[in-house]
Amino acid sequence: MDEEVYCNPGVDKAALKTLAARSDRKGLLQLLGHAGLLIATGGLVLLTEGGPWVFPALLGHGIALVFLFSPLHETIHRTAFRSRGLNDVLARLCGAALLLPADYFRAFHFQHHRFTQDLQRDPELAGPALDSRGAYLFHVSGLPYWRERVATLWRHAIGRVTEDFIAPRQRALIVGEARRHLAAYGLLAGLSLASGSDLLLLLWVFPVLLGQPALRLFLLAEHTGCPRVSDMLANSRTTLTNRALQMLCWNMNRHSAHHAYPATPFHALPAADDLLASRVKVRSRGYGAVQREIWQGLAKS
Repeated sequence: MDEEVYCNPGVDKAALKTLAARSDRKGLLQLLGHAGLLIATGGLVLLTEGGPWVFPALLGHGIALVFLFSPLHETIHRTAFRSRGLNDVLARLCGAALLLPADYFRAFHFQHHRFTQDLQRDPELAGPALDSRGAYLFHVSGLPYWRERVATLWRHAIGRVTEDFIAPRQRALIVGEARRHLAAYGLLAGLSLASGSDLLLLLWVFPVLLGQPALRLFLLAEHTGCPRVSDMLANSRTTLTNRALQMLCWNMNRHSAHHAYPATPFHALPAADDLLASRVKVRSRGYGAVQREIWQGLAKS
C-alpha cells in the first residue's frame, strides 16, 4: 500500500520518502530475532515435559506465536523486505499460523486503512461494539477471533465470499486460498493423529489459544478511544513501550506514523514518529495505561 493517506504541508515529505526505503537485510535480521524467540520458547515447552512449568512455557510460546501477526501485517504491506517474493512467502506462512490467509487479510486490512474509524466502512468495526466491560473481557479472551476465523474460512472454502471489500475478480483467489488452508490443517491433524504425537497441540494449538489475549490487548490500543475522524494522526494511537515489546510488534506501537504513511517499513517507524511527533494527537505511555483508560471508560455490564 504505497498511497499517501495523510496530507499536511508542514510535513517533511522528502525525509519521509527517504525513510520509505525497504531492506532485505533489516527484514531478515528482524525475522531471525523473532524466529529465535520461537525456537527458544518452543524448546522451553518441550523441556517442561508436562511438569508444573508447562503452563507458563505454553503461554510464553503462545505470545511469541500470536505476534507473528506483526510480520504478517508488515508483509501484506510488502514493507518487511525489498523482495516481493520474500514478503509474500512470509505472509502466507504467518497467515497459516494464525488462520488468517494473506490475500484475504490484505483486502481486509487495506479497507481498514482507507476508512479508518469509519463506522460504515472500516471492517475492523464490523463486529460487536465494545460497549461494556463484559464485552471487553469476551473480546480479550480471543474466543470471538477464533470463532470468526473458523466460520469465515469455512464460508470462503464453500464459495461464499460476500465481503464488499473483496472485488469480484478476487473471489476465486480467496476461495482457493481458504481451501488450501483447510486442506493443510486437515493434513497436519491427520498426521498428528496417525503418529500419536502431541507436538501439534504443544507447539501450536494450545499456545496460540493461550497467547491470543495478549495480541487482542495490543491491537485494542491501536484505535480504541481515538477520535472517529479522518485525520490519521488523530484516529490512531502511538503507544510508548519497552524495547522487548517494540521488537515483538515490529515497531507497530508507532501506529499513528504507520497509518499516516503506510509505505514506511517497520525499521523506519521510530524515525518517522520523531518527524511527526508534534502532529500525533494520541500518544500513551504504556499498554497498561491504555487498557486502564479503556476499562474505566466502559459501563459496568
